[in-house]
Amino acid sequence: MSLKKILVLSWCLLLASGVALADTLTLNPTHPERHVVVKGDTLWDISGRFLTEPWRWPEIWEVNPQIRNPHLIYPGDEITLSYKDGKPVLRVHRRGRPTVKLSPGVRTLPQETGAIPAIPLDAIKQFLSRPRVVNEGELDAAPYIVSVGKEHLLAGKDYSVYVRGIKDSDASRYAVLRSGPAYTQTVNGKEEILGYEAVHVADALLKQSGDPSTMHLTSSTREVRIGDRLLPVQDQRADQNFMPHTPGPSINGEIIAVLDGVTQVGQYQVVVLNLGEREGMEVGHVMAVYQRGVEVKDPRATVRVSKDLNTVKDSDADRQGGFAGFFASADRLVQSIQQALTPRDKSLQKVRLPEERAGILMVFRPFERVSYALIMDAIRPMHIADKVRNP
Repeated sequence: MSLKKILVLSWCLLLASGVALADTLTLNPTHPERHVVVKGDTLWDISGRFLTEPWRWPEIWEVNPQIRNPHLIYPGDEITLSYKDGKPVLRVHRRGRPTVKLSPGVRTLPQETGAIPAIPLDAIKQFLSRPRVVNEGELDAAPYIVSVGKEHLLAGKDYSVYVRGIKDSDASRYAVLRSGPAYTQTVNGKEEILGYEAVHVADALLKQSGDPSTMHLTSSTREVRIGDRLLPVQDQRADQNFMPHTPGPSINGEIIAVLDGVTQVGQYQVVVLNLGEREGMEVGHVMAVYQRGVEVKDPRATVRVSKDLNTVKDSDADRQGGFAGFFASADRLVQSIQQALTPRDKSLQKVRLPEERAGILMVFRPFERVSYALIMDAIRPMHIADKVRNP
């Protein structure tokens, strides 16, 4: 067989196995040839039907700048898989409209356009616009509620509250916050504070500026108290550009907190990483979660067998050289027993098993020194202190 035929055959075998030769992009072994988009789909879910690594969907989409918003996909669209120059390509067919190429563009306000989102927005929308992580002293310097009304100590939705310290007249929407637990990590045996959780209490709308300003509570998650702090709410639209990609250099970190008070982490739960913008974290960064291996005992590394425990030759003290000799012999016996039960090497008593991959997460909101990430795929339950790094 000629070299040319061998190369052609090898190329065909690679295509049949779903592997693109150029970048080892691997198709899902059970991938369909086409998929009709339905309400509730996400780009991540659809990509998972075609790829073993769903976050790599931009690599099989072609950019067509001549088509307006080609990255928007709607229920009823049909996505088909084909090949171009030996590489897999996804295209979308729309009823009454020409076939277009899928472009790896950002997702912008899908709830308004009717297009499907990149990831399940319901799981993270409460974390997008409101301040969630603050530095030490930041809340202490923020405007505060001085009164919730003459006859009230607590307030809730549809109440009016009175706030001192409002200086930014351009802002009209505020989040009512309360200082929460610190986000920490241990470095060289010392605990380092990375920030503080800003517990969301309520949302407020500025009705009248002044000292104090009048605020209307439009929603609340818990009772509002005198002394609660307020910070302006950011524009949520700027935070929905979820284009998944892996960090450039190899980055290592860990999960330091789980939101909503759970201990085991599963799919679509939000976690906090000890990595932030100072480490290069960006919206869309995809990382793998590795569960720390459990520690097990090694039964073969626990005891040392003594060659001779019979150090007391005779129970007669006279034949042992008197009582002093007898007690010395008894001491040697005790020491021999202790040595027999003493591990050869204490470091060998226990061994830690290797780390195991537990899931995939995507950063959706980085702060200076921490980031919020959403668990996209979960192989097994994850926990605080599990490691994260490039997938």
